[in-house]
Amino acid sequence: MVNIATKLRLPNMKETQWQVLAGPVMIITILAMMILPLPTFILDLLFTFNIVLSIMILLVAMFTQNTLEFSAFPTVLLFSTLLRLALNVASTRVILMYGHNGSAAAGQVVEAFGHFLVGGNFAIGIIVFIILVIINFMVITKGAGRIAEVGARFTLDGMPGKQMAIDADLNAGLIGEEEAKRRRKEVTQEADFYGSMDGASKFVRGDAIAGLMIMAINIIGGLVIGVMQHDLTIGTAGETYTLLTIGDGLVAQIPALVISTAAGVVVTRVVNEQDVGEQMVGQLFTSPRVVALSAAVIGLLGLIPGMPNIVFLLFTSVLLGLAWYLRGREEDRSKKSRSQLPPERDETHLSAVNEATWSDVQMEDVLGLEVGYRLIPMVDHEQNGQLLTRVRGIRKKFAQRMGFLPPPVHIRDNHDLQPTHYRILLKGVDIGQGEVHPDRLMAINPGCAEGEVPGTPCTEPTFGLPALWIDEVHRELAQTLGYTVVDPSSVVATHLSHLISTHTDELFGRQEAQLLLDQLTKQSPKLVEDLIPSVISLTTLHKVLQNLLSERVSIRDTRTIIDTLAEFATTQSDADEMTTRVRARLSRAITQQWFPSGEEIQIIGLDMSLEQLLIQATQSGSAIEPGIAENLMKQTEKALRHQEALGAPLVLLVNPALRLMLSRYLRRVYPQLAVLSSQEINTPRNVRMTYLIGGKE
Repeated sequence: MVNIATKLRLPNMKETQWQVLAGPVMIITILAMMILPLPTFILDLLFTFNIVLSIMILLVAMFTQNTLEFSAFPTVLLFSTLLRLALNVASTRVILMYGHNGSAAAGQVVEAFGHFLVGGNFAIGIIVFIILVIINFMVITKGAGRIAEVGARFTLDGMPGKQMAIDADLNAGLIGEEEAKRRRKEVTQEADFYGSMDGASKFVRGDAIAGLMIMAINIIGGLVIGVMQHDLTIGTAGETYTLLTIGDGLVAQIPALVISTAAGVVVTRVVNEQDVGEQMVGQLFTSPRVVALSAAVIGLLGLIPGMPNIVFLLFTSVLLGLAWYLRGREEDRSKKSRSQLPPERDETHLSAVNEATWSDVQMEDVLGLEVGYRLIPMVDHEQNGQLLTRVRGIRKKFAQRMGFLPPPVHIRDNHDLQPTHYRILLKGVDIGQGEVHPDRLMAINPGCAEGEVPGTPCTEPTFGLPALWIDEVHRELAQTLGYTVVDPSSVVATHLSHLISTHTDELFGRQEAQLLLDQLTKQSPKLVEDLIPSVISLTTLHKVLQNLLSERVSIRDTRTIIDTLAEFATTQSDADEMTTRVRARLSRAITQQWFPSGEEIQIIGLDMSLEQLLIQATQSGSAIEPGIAENLMKQTEKALRHQEALGAPLVLLVNPALRLMLSRYLRRVYPQLAVLSSQEINTPRNVRMTYLIGGKE
C-alpha cells in the first residue's frame, strides 16, 4: 500500500519540482551575482533576461481580469528588484575593473545602451538617465505607491461590509457554504494583496534612489581608478567610465520603468470581466458622438495657419471614419435588439377567428415574478442573467431548512409595469413589489454606516432600510463606510426569499402534502400505510403540517411527526390539539431553531397575574376585556423593542394552555414574534426572562 501511494505521488512531484526550486535557485543566483565576478557574456544574458522578465510582467498585468489572478506580483516585484540590484553590483565590478579597456568592457548590451541609445554622448546619456529616473520615481512609482496605500486601507476597512454581504447571501440561500467559503477566502486574499502591494511599492522607490547613487559612485570611482591606476587623462577616463555607467544605468532603469508601470496597472485597474486593454478600448471608443466632437476640435486646430495642418487633418479624417464606423455598429445593435422582440399580434382578429375553448382557461401560478422590460436581461441566461440561478438556490435552501420543496417561481415580463419595477405574486395576488436598476448597485445602510456616497436615495424593498443606488466605481467607498452593497439580482432574490418564508403555510397545499407523503413512503412504507388513511386522513395531516409551518416550525423531521400522530390520533381528532402534541415532541428542534447558541436563553415572559387572568378567560370561554387586550398589545411592542436592543430572539414563553390563543392573537400584529410554551423548551441551559409583559415597568 505504501509503495503504491508513493508511486502515485511521484508524477505530481515531478511536475511541480522545478516550481518549488525556482525561488531558492533565483535567490542563490542573485547572491552569487553580488559576490562572484561574472564574464561579460553572462552579463549580457542576464541583462537580456531582466528586460524579457519586465516585459512579461507588464503583459501579465495587462491581461489579468482580476487583481488576485496575479497575486504573486508583490513577490515578483521583490525578486525583480533584487535581480536589478545584483546586476548593478556585478556590472559595477566589471566596469571599475576593466573599464580602461574601452566601451565593450562590460558587455555588448551595456555598450549598445551607452552608444546607440544616446549617440555616444555621455552628457545626453546623463540627462536621459536622470529623466527616466524622475519619471519612474516622481510619477509612476509615487502614484502607484499612493494608490496601493489607499487601496490597502479601503480594502481593510471594507472587509466587515463584504463579510456581511456574504453572510446575507448565505442566509438568503443565494449561495452555498462552499461558495461562501470561497468568497471569504477571496476577501482575505484581496486584503493581503493590497497590504503587500503597499509595502512592495517601497522597493521600487528605493531602487530608483539606488540607481542614482550607483551612477554617481561609478562615475567618481571610474575617474579615480582610471586616472590614478591606469594613467588615463581626466577627459578620457570621464568619457569612458561615464558612457559605461550610463549604459549600465539605462539597461537597468528601462526594465525598472516597465515593472513600475505594471505595478501601476495592477493597482489602478477596476475589477471587471475584461482585461485592461479591453476596458480602455471599450470605454474610450464606445460613443460615436465623443469621437466626432474630438474630430471637430482637432480639425479646427488643423485649419489655423502655422499649425501642422497635414498631421492634424490626417487625425481628423481617421477620427471621422471611426465615428462613422461606431455609429453604424450602434444602429446594427439597435436593429438586432428590435428584431428579437416578439411580433405584435392583432388580438381582435384572432378572437374573431378562433373560438374560446377550455384550453384558454389558465390556472393561477402559486408563485409568480413579473418584471419590467429593462429587467428582462436579469432573467435571461443568454444575457448572463443571474436571477434564475438565484431563484433555484432559494428553493433549494428553503427545502433544506423547512422540509418541503416550494412551488416553482414562474417568471414573466409585464409591459404594464414600469421598466425597472417588479412584483411578486402569490396565487395571482401581489404580495410584494419593488424597483431595481440593472446597471447599478444597491448600497444598504444597516444602521451603522457613516459618511456619504454619491447615489440616488431609495428604500430597500425587503426590510424597508434606507439605501442608495450607486455606480460600480463607488462600491469600495460604500463598503468602507459601512454600507452593505448588493447587486440588483440579489435585491430581488432576497425580497423573494423573505416573502416565501413569510407565506410558508400558504405555499404548502394538499399537493405538496401528498408529494411529501410519497417521499416518506419510499423510506418507510409500512409506517405510512398503517397511518394514512386508516388512522388519520390526508386532510388532517395537511392541516397539522400547515399549522407548524405557519409558525415557522420546520417539518424536516417527518418521522417524528408521523409517530406522534400515530400515537395520539386514536384519542384526539382536533388538528390544533394534535399540532400541540407534535410541537412538544419537536421541542429539541424548536429550541435549536430559536436559540442555536449562547450560555443562557433570553426570552420574554408573562406576569403571573396576567397569565392567571388569561387562563381563566380561556377556560370559561369568555373574551378578553378590551382594556387588557390593548395593554397586552402595547407591552408586547415594548418587549419586542427591548429584545431587539439586546440582540435576543423575539420569543414569548407562555403557559401551554395559552400558547395557541396568544400566538394567533399577537402574531396578527407582530408576525415576527414566536410564541412558545414551556413544553417546547428542551435544553439544559438557563432560561432568563428579559421582560415581563403585564409586570411593573
